[in-house]
Amino acid sequence: MRKLLIYMKDYKKESVLAPLFKLLEASFELLVPLVMARIIDRGIGNGDRHYVTAMCLLMVSLGIIGLVCSATAQYFAAKAAVGFSTKLRHVLFSHIQGLSFTEMDTMGTSTLITRMTSDINQVQNGVNMVLRLFLRSPCIVFGAMIMAFTIDVKAALIFVVTIPLLSVVVFGIMLITIPLYKKTQAALDRVLGITRENLTGVRVIRAFNKEEEEKERFQKSNDTLTAMQKHVGKISGLMNPMTYVLINGALVVLLWTGAIRVDTGYITQGQLIALVNYMSQILVELIKLANLIITITKALACANRVESVLEIQSSMQDGGRKSPAETKESCAAVEFCHVGLTYKNAGDESLTDINFKAGKGQTIGIIGGTGSGKSSLVHLIPRFYDVTAGEVRVNGVDVRNYPIHELRQKVGMVLQKASLFKGTIRENLLWGNRGASDEELWRVLEISQAKEFVEKKEDGLDTEVVQGGKNLSGGQKQRLTIARALVKNPEILILDDSASALDFATDARLRRAIGNLKDKMTVFIVSQRASSVMYSDLILVMEDGHLAGAGSHGELLKTCTVYREIYESQFERREEEA
Repeated sequence: MRKLLIYMKDYKKESVLAPLFKLLEASFELLVPLVMARIIDRGIGNGDRHYVTAMCLLMVSLGIIGLVCSATAQYFAAKAAVGFSTKLRHVLFSHIQGLSFTEMDTMGTSTLITRMTSDINQVQNGVNMVLRLFLRSPCIVFGAMIMAFTIDVKAALIFVVTIPLLSVVVFGIMLITIPLYKKTQAALDRVLGITRENLTGVRVIRAFNKEEEEKERFQKSNDTLTAMQKHVGKISGLMNPMTYVLINGALVVLLWTGAIRVDTGYITQGQLIALVNYMSQILVELIKLANLIITITKALACANRVESVLEIQSSMQDGGRKSPAETKESCAAVEFCHVGLTYKNAGDESLTDINFKAGKGQTIGIIGGTGSGKSSLVHLIPRFYDVTAGEVRVNGVDVRNYPIHELRQKVGMVLQKASLFKGTIRENLLWGNRGASDEELWRVLEISQAKEFVEKKEDGLDTEVVQGGKNLSGGQKQRLTIARALVKNPEILILDDSASALDFATDARLRRAIGNLKDKMTVFIVSQRASSVMYSDLILVMEDGHLAGAGSHGELLKTCTVYREIYESQFERREEEA
């Protein structure tokens, strides 16, 4: 939690003023029992109505002043807590954006979402409560004890015994529940993960009739979370009854002792009422403190979880601010030199000893079965992952020596899953180049074969895209993501199975349009279709993370069994269908 406090530095004034005004409120509240004692002893005892009226007005004034102080403290506490959590969310989001795919894969999306939302909300509530009550409650507890000593030392000794006993109960329960709340939040992560899987994969679940199994899996995880919450809730729930028992026991002893001392004339009736009021104030404040401790316990557990994410360092180090000196124009645009890749916590290599060169302006086709390592290979070019063996070079320079931002400016990437964001088509395309004109946007739409359907839309480029592009078909989304990548005018364009939803004719027109571009870019086409890669300058055939073959279509048909099997299985099927 300490490391997170640096984000409070812009709210130093509010962090001081909030507890200060709460202390003022507490001070006025501690004066009320003394005023009550005066009313009973002097006003009621002497039958002086004017004195009673004057003291009642004084009590009302103390109440109004306390209310103003409380509202002011609440304002400053809320401002500091909300500002702190807002800044923390920005910092956490930026930090997550800076993590490599390796860390994101390891932690999981559901965990990161929980940290960004639920955990930071708990921390915000904790900060708010601390600024409002953390000083006020102890101030009233110990202030009431001190005020009791000014009235009667012997009766005040009851306070001296009661307060430590209450502290043992409150802080003992806090120490027990802190680790339990951490486990509860971890269980919440698992429930959120299952929920996210079910929502994103609902079509697959229904297609395979797995609804009942998923319900059972969710029920089991949810029951575990419920059981943990009940367990920690039962322990936390002990706080109120135990504090009530102690306080009421203390009140019985106080009334017993006070009655004897009133009878013997050591204290007055008004002073006894004041002592009872102080004991009641202690009861109320300790109950507040108990609830505050629970909130703080949750907040500390959540703060540690947020802090643990902020402490994770990206395994991918930036090559530096200075651009490396690229070699002469004749060198390969992309070169893999004995490249190996092992994912974190994986037992075996996903890629083994990959070697090839892609010349500038060439089209490289990558084909292979599912899980053969095609996507893993192209993900190494923009450094989504770092190689664990060998080197990947762009323009003769190891990609690890480039500033990451500069390297990714050179690469236009279209991933397997077409992702569009809420906004207009124009706004989605401008992700590739913020300064692109409408003319440039229509040009890339024409190249990506998306112009036809965008023109038919009533609002054209200003057509609204809902979150995830759910108001567009799979093929339309793929063509728009290709257009978005082309707007960058990258040196290297990677199409990672990004035309799988397109028909063969549209796929062919797309490849032809990209090949006819004046500014020749190096294009990588990842596909399971032989027809998509057969006209490439170089075809790489992947099998189980190894390079099974490399060459032209004609060469591979003669020399590569894997490629020939893929080609014959697809083209024979098409001939039979025809």
